[in-house]
Amino acid sequence: MTDNRTQSDVVPAPDEETLAELLAAGIPPEMHGWLGRYGVGALTVKMGIVFREMSAERMVATMPVEGNQQVAGILHGGAHVVLAETLGSFAAGLHAGPGRQAMGIEVGATHHRSISSGLVTGTATAIHLGRTLTTHEVVMTDDQGRRLSTARITNMIRDARD
Repeated sequence: MTDNRTQSDVVPAPDEETLAELLAAGIPPEMHGWLGRYGVGALTVKMGIVFREMSAERMVATMPVEGNQQVAGILHGGAHVVLAETLGSFAAGLHAGPGRQAMGIEVGATHHRSISSGLVTGTATAIHLGRTLTTHEVVMTDDQGRRLSTARITNMIRDARD
């Protein structure tokens, strides 16, 4: 992993509830110190997002269609965007490093195909990893590898506020 987080960034272990959240979301132990204070966030938990790979350059997660559908029974377009923004923001946060934070400033998505069941896989790939801005392309696919949507997210990086 080539990001700005190191083992020296470790903070006290997360409490039991946060640890359970991190484990359920697929967060590897070396990331627990980074996320231990906040967890992965209520929306990430509610959407059922589970991380599979985590680095600033490439972030992969899955999300179930079940429970995230619109009234027509297909995956809600906003769910695509939630997955994209989650992946891009987590990747930008890793790139930002200690004492800095990433804040989304733009996100857009194009929907190519609908899905009514199964898992969606989102893969965020870095387009630009700069000192003050990051941009990631996020591609959502179905279990057969067919592209469902394409999103782009730009994050501003700034010093963290206490």
